[in-house]
Amino acid sequence: MAQHHDHGHGHDHDHHEEHEQLKVLGFWIFVVTDCVLFGTLFATYAVMMNSFAGGPTGQELFQLPGVIASTFILLTSSFTSGLAVLAMNKGNVKQLIAWLAVTGLLGLSFVVLEVTEFMHLISEGATMGTSGYWSAFYTLVGTHGLHVTLGLFWMTALIFQLKRRGITAVTRRKITNLSLYWHFLDVVWIFLFTVVYLMGVM
Repeated sequence: MAQHHDHGHGHDHDHHEEHEQLKVLGFWIFVVTDCVLFGTLFATYAVMMNSFAGGPTGQELFQLPGVIASTFILLTSSFTSGLAVLAMNKGNVKQLIAWLAVTGLLGLSFVVLEVTEFMHLISEGATMGTSGYWSAFYTLVGTHGLHVTLGLFWMTALIFQLKRRGITAVTRRKITNLSLYWHFLDVVWIFLFTVVYLMGVM
């Protein structure tokens, strides 16, 4: 009977492990599809980067100090998300939640700065319909901003889950995936900052 119970427990454990591995695989498939998505948006931007249709150019409207501040904030949030993973590996739930909260606040600041930039550009006459360039710009930069916003919702939900359940195999996997997702968004932003903003003002 005990052997049967142990066998059943072992089977459940194996099933749970398999289920977790499938979720990790699913996450990596999601990252690969996101790479394809951003690759397509970057290619579209490259095709449209000289299609101003008589409208304003990025060189005329971009304000680099604000964009550099956004870059600094996002890179710092990547560092704090790494500190959150370190706290998780130490088994310190309070530190983990605190670093996630700091990461979330930095991410929120980034989104606020991006929305402020979009409002400034629109007030200067650069809307989605102004030209192919601005259409590609808002689609590319906006898609990245949307990903950061979704990451913030994910982070908030995880903070509540950690408060309720603490560090378990499931929350550990979710925190690891979230951290990888956040670093991925940082890498995309570095490309975006270089290709869109730096090349845009040259």
